[in-house]
Amino acid sequence: MTPNTTGKIRAFESGATRDTDEGKLDFEAFYSPAVLNAYAEYMHENREQSDGSLRDGDNWQKGMPLPVYMKSGWRHFFEWWWLHRKKESKKKLVKACCALMFNVMGYIHVLLEEGEQCNPKEEA
Repeated sequence: MTPNTTGKIRAFESGATRDTDEGKLDFEAFYSPAVLNAYAEYMHENREQSDGSLRDGDNWQKGMPLPVYMKSGWRHFFEWWWLHRKKESKKKLVKACCALMFNVMGYIHVLLEEGEQCNPKEEA
């Protein structure tokens, strides 16, 4: 069914109506299912701790100090850069990128939990 868009309301052939999605966040377009799947696989693979216990998948959301994320992020950025320069396997590169992504997401999560706004349109 193709919507008939007039003004701010969409009217569908079925008779259903809905606001337009103009100006709304387009999550479906902004994310790659392949990337999210690779990230979820990475996170699942790294749930087991050195003592053999399994941490909850959302354990990271409890928060860690920002310097922990920064130091780990630098190590994983270096690993990504190193593997890129050495033209290593895509599998190793994806894992390094997922590790970096974990640290970036954790860092941003802490900032948002502390009430920081993350609007790229605002000046720093």
